[in-house]
Amino acid sequence: MQDSPMKKPIIAVLGAGLGGTVAAFEIKAAVGSRADVTVVNQGDTFHFVPSNPWVAVHWRKRAAIEVHLPPVMKKKDIGFTPVGAKRLHPAENRIELNDGQSLAYDYLVIATGPELAFDEIEGLGPSGFTQSICHVDHAERAAAAFDAFAANPGPIVVGAVQGASCFGPAYEFAMILDTELRRRKVRDRVPMTFVTSEPYIGHLGLDGVGDTKGLLESEMRNRHIKWITNARVAKVESGMMHVEEVAEDGTVRQVHDLPFAFSMMLPAFRGVEAVRGIEGLTNLRGFIVADKTQRNPAFPNIFALGVCVAIAPTGKTPVPVGVPKTGFMIESMVTAVAQNLSALIDGAPADREATWNAICLADFGDGGVAFFAQPQIPPRNINWSASGGWVHLAKVGFEKYFLGKVKRGESETFYEKMALDLIGAHKLKD
Repeated sequence: MQDSPMKKPIIAVLGAGLGGTVAAFEIKAAVGSRADVTVVNQGDTFHFVPSNPWVAVHWRKRAAIEVHLPPVMKKKDIGFTPVGAKRLHPAENRIELNDGQSLAYDYLVIATGPELAFDEIEGLGPSGFTQSICHVDHAERAAAAFDAFAANPGPIVVGAVQGASCFGPAYEFAMILDTELRRRKVRDRVPMTFVTSEPYIGHLGLDGVGDTKGLLESEMRNRHIKWITNARVAKVESGMMHVEEVAEDGTVRQVHDLPFAFSMMLPAFRGVEAVRGIEGLTNLRGFIVADKTQRNPAFPNIFALGVCVAIAPTGKTPVPVGVPKTGFMIESMVTAVAQNLSALIDGAPADREATWNAICLADFGDGGVAFFAQPQIPPRNINWSASGGWVHLAKVGFEKYFLGKVKRGESETFYEKMALDLIGAHKLKD
């Protein structure tokens, strides 16, 4: 009598964004036929989020930054469920799906990205009075609002609210708006104000990288964009944003009532509802607690990567400022998770750690700013920033490369190669 074949372990990946999609490819490449990999996502489409600012000014069409995932996953022998997760039950190793069914797993990788906390500020967001570029749906809505605005220009307010942890796109969109308004020959009719919870321009949630402070301040002066830092948005009304400028001791230094005809403000993030409030798994904001191997201490068969991971701020600031999770950091998390899962399946220890470095390309349409931090949190071995027209070309190239990689189902790393290229091109030294 022959022994029945052993059941393969099931690795579930929750989320199919920038981190989750590539994680599924890399995990499958690492474990091969030794485990089944399946992805749970809300919807069946991958969106290249870094291109959303371009969608919001009609520099890209939605279809150009989307990939239909089911055929790609099938080609790579990866299961795919597009109904989304209602609730995670980690003590039962089970994901409750939105259609009432459940998915059991042996190992889970959480890569959901964040929930957008627009509701924490009255009047904020697409359901209120400001636009967003956090999702392609929002970017399309912002594009329509911008067209209406350009026909009847007025003041613009753009930036990131208290608790935000993603500042690069706010700067990027402010400069893109300036570029597009000049192309439409109405820039002279548009006063612009940048409002940010950062303690200074170019802080980026990272306490600056290289001379991001000087580079971004100079860029804003050249483009006639005023700014308010240490800003706490109290409330947004139709055509009016109420902002409190906070002093170092936490008191309100000045109140600003800012009229606007168009506004885009990045919100704070929190963990998604499916995982939020699970003791031992998440912090108070719903972000996943993970150790240096991206593993949750309370549920050791659960890993996490990307924006959903809990990371402490770089230091105390007058207004809450979060830490961004940039592409290089997420890519290194993906690799660590894939190798650790492969090790666990073989009965070996999961001891691969992610390298938390940061590379960012902020495109301004007619130029841009790039920075490289190694590690992401200071003090650093490499602390570099630069600006120029080459940044725009690099961002376009990155978009084409990444979308191509997703369409082909490839797990090849990119940011490490970019870092080496930048080091060589600009003579960075360790």
